[in-house]
Amino acid sequence: MTASNNAAPDDRPPAPWSRASVIAFLRRLGPAGILAVIASALPFFGELALIGVIAYLSGWLRTHPHLGPALYSSLFALTAGLAMLPTHIQSLLGGYAFGFRIGAPCAIAAVSAASLLGFAIARRASGDRVVRLINEHAKWRVVNDALLHGSFWRTLLIVTLVRVPPSSPFALTNLVLASTRVPLPAYLLGSVIGLAPRTAVVVYLGSVGKDLTSSAASGKWMLVISVVLALIVIAVIGHIANKALAHVTRPDATSDDQTGRAA
Repeated sequence: MTASNNAAPDDRPPAPWSRASVIAFLRRLGPAGILAVIASALPFFGELALIGVIAYLSGWLRTHPHLGPALYSSLFALTAGLAMLPTHIQSLLGGYAFGFRIGAPCAIAAVSAASLLGFAIARRASGDRVVRLINEHAKWRVVNDALLHGSFWRTLLIVTLVRVPPSSPFALTNLVLASTRVPLPAYLLGSVIGLAPRTAVVVYLGSVGKDLTSSAASGKWMLVISVVLALIVIAVIGHIANKALAHVTRPDATSDDQTGRAA
């Protein structure tokens, strides 16, 4: 009997997106993999809990005009930065409790602080694991460098675009951008520019009494806006990525690279 006949089926490498390959990938990510699972699931359950008490909380905050805004902003920044609650439901709460004039500045300041907190946690937890994984694949490395490690303005544009769509997951985006070592100035400025408009819109809807969880008209408009913005983001990022890949895979670029290595 040959050696190939003795080989067990488990000796074969797992399929690219099999359960085993996903588990192996998460293990290689280490703490960043755990944070990815938390950032994907925990905000959903936190939102369900907050929806049940949002009327009570908005009433309490409204009756404490001096303490309320500071407490609201602090808890917003902490819970969003720790991936415990999504940003949109907390922005809605700010509109309910304080109206647009006070709620919008509080919510925008809180979401900016939450971005910084999420970045610090993710950067510390991920280390250089994600970068090492990216560098193992030439195309991944080229795309990552072109999108997030080129000029300051290009990186700022990408971060801003990723932040703008209402459907962009806040906590998971923090993790991805921090793990791929996006420079902090571009990350923070792009986050503020991208998150401020969508945060202000949700605060306004809360201030005029429109509940996004039950208003069909608001829900449809938010869905349309999310889809349109997401398509724009995908188109821009895809164009930059394809341009970078085309640059490094063209024959003259390959020969230049080989010449440089030989020298």
